[in-house]
Amino acid sequence: MKKIFFLWLFSLLFLQCASVKEHNAHLNDLISENNLKADVDYTYKKLQRLQPKLYWYISKKELDFKFDSLKKTITKPMTSYEFYKKLSPVVASIRQGHLIVSPSTKILSKSEQKAIKELGAGPFSQFEFEVINDKMYVIKNKSDDVTIQAGAEVISINDQKTSELINEYYTLFASDGFNKTFKRKRISNMFSTFYTNENGPQNSLKYVFKQNDSLYIVSIKRKAAPKKENNGAQMKVIGHEAKINILTRKDKKIYGYNENTKTNNRDLKFIEKDNSIALLKISHFALGKPSLFYEESFQKMQLYKTKTLIIDLRNNPGGSIKDIENLYSYLSDTTYVFTDPFQVVSKTALIEKTPFNKSPLLAKFFITPFYAPYMFLNVHRKEDGNYYASYSESKPKTINKNAFKGKIYVMINGGTFSASSIISSNLKGSKRATFVGEETGGAYNGTVAGIMPTIKLPNSDIKITIGLLVVAPFYKTAVEGRGIFPDKEITPTIADYINGKDPELDWILADIKNSSINSAENQKNKNITLK
Repeated sequence: MKKIFFLWLFSLLFLQCASVKEHNAHLNDLISENNLKADVDYTYKKLQRLQPKLYWYISKKELDFKFDSLKKTITKPMTSYEFYKKLSPVVASIRQGHLIVSPSTKILSKSEQKAIKELGAGPFSQFEFEVINDKMYVIKNKSDDVTIQAGAEVISINDQKTSELINEYYTLFASDGFNKTFKRKRISNMFSTFYTNENGPQNSLKYVFKQNDSLYIVSIKRKAAPKKENNGAQMKVIGHEAKINILTRKDKKIYGYNENTKTNNRDLKFIEKDNSIALLKISHFALGKPSLFYEESFQKMQLYKTKTLIIDLRNNPGGSIKDIENLYSYLSDTTYVFTDPFQVVSKTALIEKTPFNKSPLLAKFFITPFYAPYMFLNVHRKEDGNYYASYSESKPKTINKNAFKGKIYVMINGGTFSASSIISSNLKGSKRATFVGEETGGAYNGTVAGIMPTIKLPNSDIKITIGLLVVAPFYKTAVEGRGIFPDKEITPTIADYINGKDPELDWILADIKNSSINSAENQKNKNITLK
């Protein structure tokens, strides 16, 4: 029996290697018109079968027209990537940020991946960029060329105008609804990904920078990574009374410590010496052990009698629904309902494409027999005619015994997306927090995500990630298709980025100080009146 198993495993690995070679060999082959049109039809049928609220932001008539028009533009064979650039804008017109079209790209072997890694940091990763008004600026220069200053504008890359590339990449993906901030933030973080998808990994790039009203042509090559010294890398966080605490391996797991960036995924620090103000930064609602982190953090705030909590959700792309609901139990001031029941397309939608389609074949073999019956039995049709996952029934929940009772501020921007927008919706709707920054990238009234399998188009090998659940917060707004708007709108300037300033946090600290002064004056006047 063991021999049969190992023979089967070896055969599977051999077939996978062979399929990778075949994939790469035919990556730039021309695909016939009929096959491309078949992929268009396949895409729309899959969206109709799997994506709930498909016509949330676009009418069926309009979307039908877009898919029909796309087929009419296919008048000759084209490569998979050329087809991707035609298909993506049509899918993006559905205006769902989690609905992602990914091109078919070269699959690197382990040896190729190792070789690239040994060459060091690529010419993109040696800079941190920020896109403002369709212009891309250097925020941080990590290359060996010290003449490139923070604030330098990137005019072109390999003789392609950056502004034209940005506008082209904008058409390849969507935000939730009619949001105005998400795309800029995503391009800032993923410009290199879009460029590499089309041009492949680059060992060197020719940049044209503009700084001090002059143009500079610079060639940036891969930069060898410095040799790591095995000195037992330690992580430091600012804690009570500004003491430096060295985190153990257990602590690193709780905080979700990133060895590459040397930062915590979740971090808590106290700004004032009296610990009256706490700053909670959450980069992603994943990684680490959130339950233990929140329990520890809110116990500290109770112990230190913290009066004001500032939560930083800027550039937080989302993550676990369980995570944000757990956090909300510490922030709400009353019994709450967190989300609506999760709407799905049909009783079989959660079975047709499972979240395990990227898992190894052996894992699928063991998981699917249990997953499919469970999902089928837990999806029911309600009076409104729609199907809902019954395991997501909305029930009132009590707040945590260590729930924070003071003033809450939340910092948001276009990178605040998905789960971080869901919790922001409930905090905004319940009037529990004051919001500072920019409109969130995620929509106030929810999104289509939750379970997100990937389908592969049969002829072009293009992949499309589709959300299967409508995840909607308890609180809603009448303004459909927009994010959570801040109570105080602040958009950092290029000068703020260059100088390392945080105008949102500065405003909050000033507001806390003014509120404290006003409170003291009111108390003083009250005492005088009583006399």
